Amino acid sequence: MGMIHSMIRVLDETRSVEFYRGAFGFDIADRYDFGSFVLVYLSNGESGFELELTVNKGRTEPYALGDGYGHLAVSVENLEAAHGHMAALGASPGDIRTLSLPGGGEARFFFVQDPDGYKIEVLQRGGRYK
Repeated sequence: MGMIHSMIRVLDETRSVEFYRGAFGFDIADRYDFGSFVLVYLSNGESGFELELTVNKGRTEPYALGDGYGHLAVSVENLEAAHGHMAALGASPGDIRTLSLPGGGEARFFFVQDPDGYKIEVLQRGGRYK
């Protein structure tokens, strides 16, 4: 079995597509309009994994993310450059942090939120974070 996508519900398709395109270089791989909802698949060619945006037409209230949702994660070659890029987009990235991993090594990362409030962890590529 292989993981192929993760789905999040968003209010504004254009705003979300623009965020993921500008922040992470994701483009629309497919888009399906089912009348009452739209599915938009985003990818960036670096992996086969996609982000599925579900847009329920007519919805005006933000989704309650709840306490069960954690975050999406992406890896980048240059964490500082990615942080600067997010800041230039006005995405308000959090501080870069370092976490020492049990057994050695470390994780360097920051968090940013998309227009709907979903958290995205941006990790320095290396080690287990490919």
